[in-house]
Amino acid sequence: MTDAKKEDSFLELAKHNLRHYSMFIMLALIIAGFAIMTGSVNINARNVTNIFIQNSYILVLAIGMVLVIIIGNIDLSVGAVVAFTGALGAMIYNTGIGLFPTILLTMAIGGVIGVFQGYLIAFIKIPAFIVTLGGMLLFRGLTYIVTNVTPVSLQNDRFREIASGSLSPEILQINRLHILPMIVGVILLIGYIVFALRDRKRKVANDFHVLPMKYLILKIVLLTLVVLVLCWKFASYRGLPTVFVVLAIAIGVYVFVTKNTVFGRYIYAVGGNARSAKLSGINSEVVTFLVHVNMGVLCGLSGIIFTAYMNSALPQAGQNFELDAIASCFIGGASASGGIGTIIGAITGGLVMGVINNGMSLMNIGADWQYVVKASVLLLAVWYDIYTRKKSGVV
Repeated sequence: MTDAKKEDSFLELAKHNLRHYSMFIMLALIIAGFAIMTGSVNINARNVTNIFIQNSYILVLAIGMVLVIIIGNIDLSVGAVVAFTGALGAMIYNTGIGLFPTILLTMAIGGVIGVFQGYLIAFIKIPAFIVTLGGMLLFRGLTYIVTNVTPVSLQNDRFREIASGSLSPEILQINRLHILPMIVGVILLIGYIVFALRDRKRKVANDFHVLPMKYLILKIVLLTLVVLVLCWKFASYRGLPTVFVVLAIAIGVYVFVTKNTVFGRYIYAVGGNARSAKLSGINSEVVTFLVHVNMGVLCGLSGIIFTAYMNSALPQAGQNFELDAIASCFIGGASASGGIGTIIGAITGGLVMGVINNGMSLMNIGADWQYVVKASVLLLAVWYDIYTRKKSGVV
């Protein structure tokens, strides 16, 4: 069989991938719209950097939440767990144990919480909605108890560098331009291109349908432009944000897990049909348990980032974080019925929410209208999910 027979036409590709790429189109249109309405303030180097810093903890939560949604569950406790782990993380750091051990211990505490909730959901068979609703109340109360409803200040500013710091070696600066982001961007692009070409070659060898080479090149060119523009924005301001590095590593790890590991395939199998997955030999209970443990670990990481961003642990931290994380997943293409969703989609959905918040704030639009707009975007995303599923014959 020749490559030509295995390649789809442009119209077929557009039809089959409209759902996948619509979120990127939506993000681009929103950015362009706010650029017009704010006089391009929303796309200047400082604001672009701030968008990632201000939304980093939600994006981390969205990575874990999309896996929970893929298996057909929901987690309403993440905001309270972020507050609880963030408070404990600040207290652990103030003992003088050091930054890196603090991060590990805080993520481990989040993992223990995930074990507790995951066990009830996966093995005791209590619905995830009920367990995590109880967790939301439980860990919010525990946060108030351990903090005595008083902010926990950090003993120094080193902790803050996790969220607000930048990697900017003086040796890699030329006339206030930070070169490191450009170097990292080029390295990542080279790695992606090599991976994309190897993946295409493997699919061709196994008689799978592949993206025609000219469209693959177009995709690579567009991605290259986006990455280089983003890196240029970072380079023009303060260098590569530390939190962006953390986020990029997390995205890379979870994209690899979901796309290239057996466990990743198990997650989608359980979400698609848990009964069929179990009949196929997949231990759906263990998969569900591990996904919720993972959510707890990422709550711990998000708690660290948010505490660093605020430079203190606030008892009321994490309010509505669960709603923002869930909305990010659905806007990014996850299905409310499970089995569908991607890490990149969840991140894109989170950026859509972040760009909307940022753009409306730049335009001095009140919080009341911001809620209305975000709710409308979420409802539109869910409607689009239902519409495309019905159109494709998926019940």
